[in-house]
Amino acid sequence: MSDTAAPTPSTPTPAAPAPSGPSGPQADPHILGSYDPSRRWLGLATLTFSLLAITTDMTILNVAIPQMAANLQPTASQQLWIIDAYSLVMAGLLISMSSIADRWGRKRMLMLGYVLIALASVLVLFAHSPGFVIALRVLLGVGAAMVMPSTLSLLRVTFTDTRERATALAVWAAVAGIGAAVGPLLGGFLLETFDWRAAFLVSVPMMAIAFVSAIFTIPESRVPEPGPWDPFGALLTLLGMTTSMWAIKQFSEEGSLTYLPAWIAFGIGVTAIVVFVRRCLNSDAPLLDVTMFRHRIFSAGVLAALIASFSMSAGLLLLAQWLQLVNGASAFESGLQLMPLALAAAVTSLLAPVLSERIGMRATIFLALFIAGAGMMVLGVRGENLELTSVFISLALIGAGIGALALASSMIMGGVPRSKAGNAAAMEDTAYEFGAVLGIAILGSLASFLYRREIGIPPETLAMGADATDAVRDSLGGAVAVAEAAHLPDLTARAGDAFTSGMGLTGLIGGLALLAFAFVVFFLTPKGTMLGDLEH
Repeated sequence: MSDTAAPTPSTPTPAAPAPSGPSGPQADPHILGSYDPSRRWLGLATLTFSLLAITTDMTILNVAIPQMAANLQPTASQQLWIIDAYSLVMAGLLISMSSIADRWGRKRMLMLGYVLIALASVLVLFAHSPGFVIALRVLLGVGAAMVMPSTLSLLRVTFTDTRERATALAVWAAVAGIGAAVGPLLGGFLLETFDWRAAFLVSVPMMAIAFVSAIFTIPESRVPEPGPWDPFGALLTLLGMTTSMWAIKQFSEEGSLTYLPAWIAFGIGVTAIVVFVRRCLNSDAPLLDVTMFRHRIFSAGVLAALIASFSMSAGLLLLAQWLQLVNGASAFESGLQLMPLALAAAVTSLLAPVLSERIGMRATIFLALFIAGAGMMVLGVRGENLELTSVFISLALIGAGIGALALASSMIMGGVPRSKAGNAAAMEDTAYEFGAVLGIAILGSLASFLYRREIGIPPETLAMGADATDAVRDSLGGAVAVAEAAHLPDLTARAGDAFTSGMGLTGLIGGLALLAFAFVVFFLTPKGTMLGDLEH
């Protein structure tokens, strides 16, 4: 079996596209109506700008949560749902929304997502209860599920030249990395200037700009004769992804694998996913073509994307806490200090396609994962002696490794026929989402366990009661709050040392895991794979 699939021979006959010049590329035959391919770079600007809004929205709320909690006073469970509802809903709907977009129109789905995100963001002005905010986060998750895969699938059909597409996907990946770091930075600025609602409202002008720009720069595209849509399959993906991801989050939050409701949810989720896969294999018009994983280039790209997200999410989680609670940075300052990750990701995203032309995609992907793993291991090497300079080095290495994985997008989107662009985009976004959940759950839980083991039972809290002791042992944030209230600077220092020590060992283990997966991805990628080999 070959590593790339042949293009689907039966394609529609759309209206003739406007030529882009004697040597310019021609529009993809899946594009509907007339479209001037010379607009493709303007379209890239529109799609990456909307991606920036989505990725910023994913992380900006983490900075706003303390102020929101003080204003709305949610319960612990409600606060977790405010944080988790967005990612759970988005992950559960990615496959379904990309499948609908393939049939209904990808541009239509993209612009409907813009409208929904803007509407949900405006409605925050009327949010005076935790339940209302949770509902808004659900709507935002639905909108993000409409936008995210549409950006990738539209890039796939507007950039027909393999090398141009690699450059476009590199820009896409660079913007995704920048958005992850811009979220805390922008959130810190907005919170210092306005209140927590500004973290929602910032999406409104961004969506308005993207909507207007898309009208003129993005073509309509859909799959010809895709077959009937499978509502039961869509329900299975929603049930499978949301329950399994919720279960993993619960294991992390409980700090134990003995939480029965999480095991029940995990069992339901895995069962639903297995049934969905079997249903797709037996269908003539599957919601998701799971046979794409027979192509080693595609599978290697998905695995690389998942591991990259695993690394970035865990690194940002741990280092953001260290910067604010140990190093004493404000929310805005910590956002600035996280920028080495975004800048390194942006640079290497653009350089990776050039490097792959020299040493091949196999070696470049391996090198990317190796560098990201080295960034995690810096935390372990420094251990309790960690200082700001070492943190910057770690962030830069993690960002450089993740940025170079822009090639993973090229492998995913080019490793299957363009008629499967929607399916491929959904799988890439799902890999990023699932990787983030796994990174936070596994490495975050490990860091918490090591922190509790190191902090022990501080003697200062024994006279303060069980609640204070539990708060100190539960998290670094709880320890800092108790220490500040009781004016115990020694307790703050002890908690900071315990967290730094635990984070170092977590970084070492996470780095070793990344190095191991670097070899897995290396051997999974066919030998001699070059950028030009990917399907046109």
